[in-house]
Amino acid sequence: MTEHRSELLMPAGNLRKLKMAILYGADAVYLGTPDMSLRTKSQFSLEEVIEGVEFCHAHGKRAYLTLNLFSHNKDIPKLHEYVETVRKVKPDGLIIADPGVFQFVKTHAPEIPLHISTQSNVSSWLSVKFWQDLGAELVVLAREVSFKELC
Repeated sequence: MTEHRSELLMPAGNLRKLKMAILYGADAVYLGTPDMSLRTKSQFSLEEVIEGVEFCHAHGKRAYLTLNLFSHNKDIPKLHEYVETVRKVKPDGLIIADPGVFQFVKTHAPEIPLHISTQSNVSSWLSVKFWQDLGAELVVLAREVSFKELC
């Protein structure tokens, strides 16, 4: 049996909040730009995302980027440039909800660990296995899954 260590993961809505979370004990943060994630209140520019990931790594902490938008055709042209930038940033994982985006990243940046967002509404072991078989390293269950269902 594999032992897993708990991780205190905090949202980071902007660079200042990211730094505060890390300095006050978070093991990891998640962040993203408003145009490529469902965090529409996020105040990160791509340059600040880079600075934030570097800050986390300099402090021995992890940074996960949200790429959990449900993409429309208009989003696809931006995806390639975003993924190429992400490859240079080297986050500890990408949090994804859209199956098409998952496949795109897996093809164009296979070295980046892929995590499945709670937005994907995974609520059964069958869905967890589906994502694992496709290469997801972590699956965040749907908010509707009760504690009783976990046991």
